[in-house]
Amino acid sequence: MRFDDATLAQIEAADPGASTWLSANAGSGKTRVLTDRVARLLLREVPPERILCLTYTKAAASEMQNRLFRRLGEWAMLAEGELRGALIGLGVPQAEVTETLLARARTLFARAIETPGGLKIQTIHSFCAAILRRFPLEAGVSPRFTEMDERAQAILCADVLDGLAGGGDVGAVDALAEYLSGDDAMPFLKALLGRREAIGAGATRDEVFDWFGVPAGETEARIVADVFEGGEADLCHAVSAYLDPEKKNHASNIARFQRVTWDAPGLADVELLEEAFLSGSDTKTPDTAKIGSFPTKPIWAQMAELTPDLEALMERVEAARPRRRAFQAAQKTAALHRFAAGFLPAFEAAKAALGWLDFDDLILRTRALLSRGGVAQWVLFRLDGGIDHILVDEAQDTAPAQWEIIADLAGEFASGAGARTDVARTIFVVGDKKQSIYSFQGADPGGFDRMREHFRQGLTASGAPFQDCALLHSFRSAPPVLALVDQVFEGEGGAGVGTDVEHIAHKATLPGRVDIWPHVEEVKAGAPAQWDDPIDRLSDDDHKVILARRIAQAIDTMLTDGTPIVVDGQRRPVRAGDILILVQRRSDVFHEIIAAIKARGLPIAGADVMRLAAELAVKDLTALMAFLATPEDDLSLAAILRSPLFGWSEAGLHDLAHGRGSYLWRALQDRQAEFPETVKMLVDLRNRADFLRPYDLLERVLIRHDGRRRLLARLGAEAEDGIDAMLAQALAYERLEVPSLTGFVGWLQTDDVKIKRDASRAGDQIRVMTVHGAKGLESPVVILPDTGYRQGGGNHQVLLAPEDGPVIWAGAKADSPDRLRPLFEARADREAEERNRLLYVAMTRAESWLIVAAAGKIETGENGSWFTQIREAAPRVGGHEQLFFDAPGWRIETGDWGRIAPDKDATQEAAPLPDWVHLRPRAEARDVKPLSPSDLGGAKALPGEGLDEEEAKARGRRLHLLLEHLPEIAKPAWSAAAPGILAGEGTVEDAEAGALLQEAVACLTAPHLAAIFAEGALAEVSLTADSPTLGRTLVGQIDRLILTDTRLLAVDFKSNAVCPEGPEEVPEGLLRQMGAYAEMLAAIYPGKTVETAILWTREARLMPLPSELTTPALTRARDALP
Repeated sequence: MRFDDATLAQIEAADPGASTWLSANAGSGKTRVLTDRVARLLLREVPPERILCLTYTKAAASEMQNRLFRRLGEWAMLAEGELRGALIGLGVPQAEVTETLLARARTLFARAIETPGGLKIQTIHSFCAAILRRFPLEAGVSPRFTEMDERAQAILCADVLDGLAGGGDVGAVDALAEYLSGDDAMPFLKALLGRREAIGAGATRDEVFDWFGVPAGETEARIVADVFEGGEADLCHAVSAYLDPEKKNHASNIARFQRVTWDAPGLADVELLEEAFLSGSDTKTPDTAKIGSFPTKPIWAQMAELTPDLEALMERVEAARPRRRAFQAAQKTAALHRFAAGFLPAFEAAKAALGWLDFDDLILRTRALLSRGGVAQWVLFRLDGGIDHILVDEAQDTAPAQWEIIADLAGEFASGAGARTDVARTIFVVGDKKQSIYSFQGADPGGFDRMREHFRQGLTASGAPFQDCALLHSFRSAPPVLALVDQVFEGEGGAGVGTDVEHIAHKATLPGRVDIWPHVEEVKAGAPAQWDDPIDRLSDDDHKVILARRIAQAIDTMLTDGTPIVVDGQRRPVRAGDILILVQRRSDVFHEIIAAIKARGLPIAGADVMRLAAELAVKDLTALMAFLATPEDDLSLAAILRSPLFGWSEAGLHDLAHGRGSYLWRALQDRQAEFPETVKMLVDLRNRADFLRPYDLLERVLIRHDGRRRLLARLGAEAEDGIDAMLAQALAYERLEVPSLTGFVGWLQTDDVKIKRDASRAGDQIRVMTVHGAKGLESPVVILPDTGYRQGGGNHQVLLAPEDGPVIWAGAKADSPDRLRPLFEARADREAEERNRLLYVAMTRAESWLIVAAAGKIETGENGSWFTQIREAAPRVGGHEQLFFDAPGWRIETGDWGRIAPDKDATQEAAPLPDWVHLRPRAEARDVKPLSPSDLGGAKALPGEGLDEEEAKARGRRLHLLLEHLPEIAKPAWSAAAPGILAGEGTVEDAEAGALLQEAVACLTAPHLAAIFAEGALAEVSLTADSPTLGRTLVGQIDRLILTDTRLLAVDFKSNAVCPEGPEEVPEGLLRQMGAYAEMLAAIYPGKTVETAILWTREARLMPLPSELTTPALTRARDALP
């Protein structure tokens, strides 16, 4: 079998005989190499439990496991020749494909399935959680710890912060409050928790001030005093007289002078003078006094009498700026460490009390466990005996602490030591530095190369084989796409990606196209045309709206004019599911694109991430929960009445609400006759609100009251994701809290929960998502509309970690001390490099057709944009000018793009319905409730009974209890036992109880009735049988049943006051009842003679009933049935 270069590279990388470090381009088939390597390890008889595969996401782990099991399952079923070819195609040498190997291959699926715990294909977090659960005492964690999500973390942070502010450590909160603006402290707390390891025990105030170079004894008062020597107010007032308030710069300086607190100045006033008298930090002469040019050279000359004093003031301000900046930065950082010293221990204690661990804890505690002296040796020995081969996927996104865990696990692979010295053990790492885009989660792209050298040196020194491989061939993208990618990142454009970017198109003949649309010029936002126009809605001429509508128009054209693409070797028209739109962030462009596509009626899957609180269905259900918790909440009630749950009109709601004299709920109840269904549903839910858990209450709304159907009918299928997510939140709340409706409503309102939609469920619909969300995906058509200029550094809670000092809480870069500028510049460089890598990921999602567009700014000074990078590279790879929307753009194209007949699926034409759709379904017989023999109609008593029906029934039940239970008790104890037996039917007067006992004793002691109450007789026998006469199922209970080999006697107790003289006088209803018993028993005991009798308890007389009376009575009962 001959292999091409791409396949040979994959086979070499998948060779399980050597440890491998693999650099894999986008679309080069790394997942296949991973599964191939695991399959070849299994073929070498490596036990499945000795293989550990670590992936970055649960979705990646699931995909890898599915691929592997699919392949192993196929091997079990393939014919011998096909299986032999599959193994050779995997890279197994032909000479090794023996009958034994073929037989072993067929058993691998079963072995993998039956392995206790299964194949270990999991995320690093899942693996760490498993280790901590296995060694909880050694790790110092609760054996039954719970992994907390971001929502639980946010709630716990808020609780801890409240506890500190309430007296736990007020000083820590005060230190924070001076510098943290806004109501939401969570962004800062998340940043703090992300740096908790670097902060450690924190730094003292002296250590912080020393690092910033602030001299001992420096104070705010001293800095201020060195600037304000006296007379500055008069001087600046005199200067203002030379300034023209009509000129913007002059007016700004006048305003600054007016804002200075001359009587009691502080550092803020020093800063105001700096803004007026000094140049900016990013100018050609940074942070210098504008001597001779303030505000302009001509005016400076006019102020000759003021300039000596003004020049002296400006020099003092210039000298104060670095001191002020250093002092304020040190103060802010000291406040950070003061707060961290109080908050972090309290947060850890709160987690420990609840038995919670966050995702960082899983990593940090596992790392600590594996590096803790003697304990680590014991843990590694236990693990070492179970892991022979480690495979790491998406290694470019691995954080330093995670690398340390991997290094500890594989530390003895290189040395040849460990628990299994008789086995060749390997590590396989695959990644692509060009796709490292998760630095906000701690990813360290530099770690990929650093750890490669670490393992290369160790393995090579021990004589273990190690290979450094690369996969350059792309099995995904067409040549024009790959050529443009290589050109964009060539030379200086490769910052963060690499200068040696090279891709080889495996599908060299695949038709490919890259379109670069003309840039949509920025339109400055103006005031609303009308006072009542919404201020958060973009105007029709806004550049973002224009671009969104262009995209929707282009997609509509694609789906209707027969634009072709090649998918899986087949040339066909573009379909909606072929189109993937990628943005850098979920900004206005993102939402406008979705709106424009929906406006054209095109199938779209909606946003990739759902904000739970923004979903209309969730808003409606939350309002309903809020009303049920607080019926006086008029706004919530009004919201749900207008929602699809009730479907009221605006006019109907106004009619109810206007002029009401009380709460809206009371007004609705007063008009219940007009709105019976609404009131009935709300009353039902209100009656259960205090007893049902939130999940059960929601289920009742959605199912019993048809809420799910109503919401989906109005809001569309997208609403289902929000409904299901809200139910999931209800379950999560019930796991963590004592369930209550009020608590659940508060839980929903505490945090803005975001739910990621599964892209694989989009079906044949257009997908719109962020580039981060598209990692690992591919699509025939990819549109990049968000390629304009993007301002970096959006996170204002910047915590910097210098190598030689404490963690710094930085302010604005422009007003930071010189000591921080290298840290800011390094951070900016890292952000720029990651934006480059993000662009690489975005471009390489495209298989056949890449469309690039931009609206608004595309460059600012030296800072370019994705659009500029791509547009400048296009001519260098054969691009030519092309008109798009009557303006020039660029196109790169290869292959046949001639139009073909549109695909009916793409245009969403309705298929003809089959004939059976129009047929009325056959009426199915409804389940009929079983009948009781005592409910067959007819009289049950003779005239003259005396008691009313209910009293008679109660007396009969009490007597039945005595006759059922007294035979099981010794006769001397009957009197003592009777009250307890009768208590089962409520309170009984002593006189009545005595009469009932006397009547029962008479029956039980009558010699002629001894057989009825003998030990072998059955009491209270339940029967179920079909009645041929009635054509119905009967369910009943016989008071006494006497069985012999040939016959059976069914006896029913009757406590009637008036007893018949003979069977002919027995009331019709009783004859029907006994006839039914006889027919039921005949069906249950075929071949036996069935007899029936009534025991008249008042007279202790047994009356047999001949079948000549009971059978016709049963027939009459049939005729009387409805």
